[in-house]
Amino acid sequence: MAQTQGRRKRSRVVAEINVVPYIDVMLVLLIIFMITTPLLEQGVKVDLPQTQAEQGEQVEQEKQTPIQVTVDKDGRYYFDFETYRSEESKPEDAERLVALTRVALEKAPDAPVVVRGDKAVPYQAVIDAMALLQQAGAKKVGLITQAAD
Repeated sequence: MAQTQGRRKRSRVVAEINVVPYIDVMLVLLIIFMITTPLLEQGVKVDLPQTQAEQGEQVEQEKQTPIQVTVDKDGRYYFDFETYRSEESKPEDAERLVALTRVALEKAPDAPVVVRGDKAVPYQAVIDAMALLQQAGAKKVGLITQAAD
């Protein structure tokens, strides 16, 4: 006991990494992503027609990213494929839709081409979109529907 009173205690070097600040940052980032992810809406909102038909080719087509053209309730066209997506406020005109589809088909010739037509849009607008896609070189054009509840 007499020996310890005369010596000064030396502080030891702590050889550990304090991970508590990193965990705090990670939790804050996690919360931010959890809040913002539902707010990120992709594509144009359309009310798809419903069907009870079987989904035959769906499994095979899911392997590739589809070239997707959306026709909203006002008959405007929106293009969506990999890196390019039309902004909701900027629909594509017929010439640009054909050009974008041609470029996409050159990049991915086997990609399925589909049309998402709002159920409130006149049938003629969907047919016009399909004709434009065939004009661009799409051999087969499919329609996207929503499964009935």
